[in-house]
Amino acid sequence: MNKLVHTRLAEIISKHESDILKEWLENQRAETRFGASLEANVQEQSREFLALLKDAVHQGGADIMTTEWTDVRAMLTNLSKKRVQQGFTPSQTAMFIFSLKQPLFEHLRMELGQDSEALAHETWMATLLLDKLGLCTAEAYQKTREEVIGRQQQEMLELSTPVVKLWQGILALPLIGTLDSQRTQVVMESLLQQVVDTGSDIAIIDITGVPIVDTLVAQHLLKTVAAARLMGADCIISGIRPQIAQTIVHLGVALGDVITKATLADAFAVALKRRGLAVQAIKA
Repeated sequence: MNKLVHTRLAEIISKHESDILKEWLENQRAETRFGASLEANVQEQSREFLALLKDAVHQGGADIMTTEWTDVRAMLTNLSKKRVQQGFTPSQTAMFIFSLKQPLFEHLRMELGQDSEALAHETWMATLLLDKLGLCTAEAYQKTREEVIGRQQQEMLELSTPVVKLWQGILALPLIGTLDSQRTQVVMESLLQQVVDTGSDIAIIDITGVPIVDTLVAQHLLKTVAAARLMGADCIISGIRPQIAQTIVHLGVALGDVITKATLADAFAVALKRRGLAVQAIKA
């Protein structure tokens, strides 16, 4: 594309900016139905984008990866992030760009209708340009969404591995669900941090809520036990059901000198005994 074509588009946007903005907003309302609560926000975003688009086309042509388009790309990235937070779908977010086509093409036709060659060039350039910007918006939305999902998964992992202080010097780590490599790392970090913070020397790892214990899960448990020992805390594994005991024996997994108990209550009793404590009933 030559500089003349780029300049003509910028001039046409500038000449009909208020009308294009008005028609574009009407299209967005029809396509997205964002409601009155977001009306002012969408108007401001649309006004800002149209001004940035006009300047970028005038200065940098149609290559949206040049420095002249930096502000446009940044604005679309920021818009996509906000729309992820506001609950917009990918299609609704992309329509911010694609809904601009109709009013823009209509004003191109009004200005260049007598020059079919110029109209064809401008329309094709505008089509390519808006398609690129639409893809840029969709990619920014997807990247933000993946970051949100990743952060939520990490938070869920942390929430699913709470370390509970049962008594002075005694911690409990109840595990629920599958214990894979990623979760083992979170478990280990949480337990070791609490060992340091509380000065505890006994940790009970309860696997009652772990549905399957295979060789890999057993190895993860042993790694956690070994790491805790390096920090000065001994571990007791509770929740060893008959099926799990049979599986561990069948797999030939050696738990070494790790104390195992059937229930958390049994493990807690052992922990209290090791600290010279005991629980007894109060006589009425």
